[in-house]
Amino acid sequence: MGVLNIRQAQGDDLAALLEIEEACFSGDRISKRRFQHWLKATNCVFLVAEDAQGLIGYGLILLHKGTRLARLYSLAIAKRGRQQGVGRLLMDELEKNTAARGRLYMRLEVATSNAGAIKLYESLGYRCFDEYTDYYEDHSDALRMQKRIRFIQSPQAYKPTPWYQQTTDFTCGPAALMMGMASLNADVKLSQELELDIWREATTIFMTSGHGGCHPLGLALAAHRRGFEATTYINSRHPLFIEGVRSEHKKAVMSAVDQQFHQKAEAEGVNTVFADVTQNQIQNWLTQGYAVLVLISTYRMDGLKAPHWVTVTAVDDICLYVHDPDPDDKHQLPIDCQHIPIARENFAKMSAFGRGRLRTAVIIRK
Repeated sequence: MGVLNIRQAQGDDLAALLEIEEACFSGDRISKRRFQHWLKATNCVFLVAEDAQGLIGYGLILLHKGTRLARLYSLAIAKRGRQQGVGRLLMDELEKNTAARGRLYMRLEVATSNAGAIKLYESLGYRCFDEYTDYYEDHSDALRMQKRIRFIQSPQAYKPTPWYQQTTDFTCGPAALMMGMASLNADVKLSQELELDIWREATTIFMTSGHGGCHPLGLALAAHRRGFEATTYINSRHPLFIEGVRSEHKKAVMSAVDQQFHQKAEAEGVNTVFADVTQNQIQNWLTQGYAVLVLISTYRMDGLKAPHWVTVTAVDDICLYVHDPDPDDKHQLPIDCQHIPIARENFAKMSAFGRGRLRTAVIIRK
């Protein structure tokens, strides 16, 4: 192999990229249209390797907005570049570029049958943390691998938690609660039936638009009625979520629902603490065996100022990790929504919702 040049992918590379894609993959190929998209996109790192004969390989990394997570979307090396160290050099540059964009973790999927690629990734420091069955078009399985591309310490608090994808646009609260309950009791069955039952119990009726979301006390009551000890932390005594609602009728209904939740919580013995929620508390709760649900604003993820419930799964010195029940676009896979690393400084901003800087959490245990 002669001199190898690694650079940013450009529009003029399209024909060569398609040729490499065609030669390297029999299925799950990136289409011409998607290549054109990624060549213009800003939420990715897209590098190509070229020698004297032209393009010899490429690597595409997706950068998840609002988090410190990146994902290797595709890596392809032309036949003449294999066994020449091209893949290793390209991965090194991809990691450097991705780390420079503020990402801490790189994730990837690789076919369980692709021994050569698995060996390469392991030699680069990637470690398997799960397996994804029936992943590819040919129904073969994939290993899920991860590497810290910038050093952080091991999680100081961690709670194994199954992941569940919400089935509607408005049931993030029930989905987050279900994940928390299932982390404490393996007999909890994650189903749409349970998801909708909890939503009916916990909904605020209205929201700024669309169907109502879930009140923290509503979620705590739902957990309590299913045999869990639940405590709600809220840093406000005012009715929740009404500041962005224009209709006086909707505000009145939401205020009435808020009052009813407080009355029911007191009557049923669900504890409410009117205090701020700190990251140290979240870490301590996980250490003590609680499942922790936190309300965040999605603005830093999708540009929308919507309240959204997530389940916290781990904490370390730099990040909090969450299960997000809602993949935000068609290119985001379930694995991208699990144990999402969110830097502490970002989490501090995301977990304060609205002009009133609402912070609220629900903690449960068996």
